[in-house]
Amino acid sequence: MNLYRSARAVAGASGDHAIDWQAATEAAKASTDSGSITLEPGEQEAYARDVKDARDGVGAVAGFSFELPGTIEIQNRHHWIDANVETFERVMAPIESQAGMLPGVARTVNTGTMSVLLAFLGRNVLGQYDPLLLADTPTEDHALYFVRPNILNAADALDVDADRFRRWIAFHEVTHAAEFAAAPWLSTHLETRMEAGIETLSAGSFDTDAFRDLDAAMTVVEGYAELLMDHAFDDEYEDLRRKLDARRQGRNPLEKLFRRLLGLGLKRRQYERGKAFFEHVTAVRGLEAATAVWERPENLPTHEELDAPGTWLQRIDP
Repeated sequence: MNLYRSARAVAGASGDHAIDWQAATEAAKASTDSGSITLEPGEQEAYARDVKDARDGVGAVAGFSFELPGTIEIQNRHHWIDANVETFERVMAPIESQAGMLPGVARTVNTGTMSVLLAFLGRNVLGQYDPLLLADTPTEDHALYFVRPNILNAADALDVDADRFRRWIAFHEVTHAAEFAAAPWLSTHLETRMEAGIETLSAGSFDTDAFRDLDAAMTVVEGYAELLMDHAFDDEYEDLRRKLDARRQGRNPLEKLFRRLLGLGLKRRQYERGKAFFEHVTAVRGLEAATAVWERPENLPTHEELDAPGTWLQRIDP
């Protein structure tokens, strides 16, 4: 970790865009210990086994088979930053295109902010299913990442078995692969709402409907994943979830502020709200009824229906 090199990269931000992405990436990596990617004997096979078992277990619970992403990587923190900076750049492109020529000071501030965001996430993300939203090539395959040093650090901090914890992360991320396989339209739906919201932001306004739709869809994605996890994971998990939630709550004030700024508190709310919705649906109509959300975009619950699952059930299957 080299904070001087990180500061120098930000200070040297240049170009015509709102963010110097190369400088942001260099600064994020310079301020972040990459962590070890040297695998123990049998560790790579263990990752592969976890992912395969997760695919089989999740498929059995969901009632359909699906393929795993073409790209499955065991990463260090720098690998994760490299893999995700392109996504951030794609998402920010509409805003950057409207920004025009920015003064150097503004570009430096933006670049510094982005480098801090990338570094913070790079130190905290455990696993990631990446649907490669807004990719230039729509047919580009999805990806699955495991950030090994973060998984090991979290398992140690939580005082849980690292192999069991890694397996739990694998099951969670594979549930997302199942969702996108069950709903081939989901990527396009999320991209459309994301683009609508970002384009209005770039024009200086705020499309409330687009962001509400995006939030509702992501609540369904996270909630259904939690539902499948609860039914598919082949070991006890309540202690893992309880300890992980306690660790999030126990973070220092600065980390809590970062999580709020990055919307990570919103993601936790999506987990909880989505899980409550699907638990009600499953209790009333069974697990099979829950899969109806993936039949077509119109079947996604609205914001109001997420808090009134009975209304959604009546609309979908009166």
